[in-house]
Amino acid sequence: MADLLAVSDDSFEQEVLKSSAPVLIDFWAPWCGPCRAIAPVVEEIARDFSGKLKVVKMNVDDNPRTPSRYGVRGIPNLILFHCGEVKEQIIGAVPKAQLVKAIGKVIPA
Repeated sequence: MADLLAVSDDSFEQEVLKSSAPVLIDFWAPWCGPCRAIAPVVEEIARDFSGKLKVVKMNVDDNPRTPSRYGVRGIPNLILFHCGEVKEQIIGAVPKAQLVKAIGKVIPA
């Protein structure tokens, strides 16, 4: 089972921007119902793409700088990074197929 790494404002640059692998970051908060609803899907994505995609989570309540930097105004908000650049941004609790399609643009099947 893939572990989802929790990143903070302080570890974001090292864990996400400097990652050699593409990174999917889930901006969430414990009080957010849709965030809890999509969490199992994000965990499935982490398992399905293990070794090809790094999946991390960031609590927006505890880490205000990074979400602000990337214009995160609503959660859940998933951003796909590759080579330190934003490749896709998905807002809301979306179906797994939509996430897989976005990831497929960065990671060849």
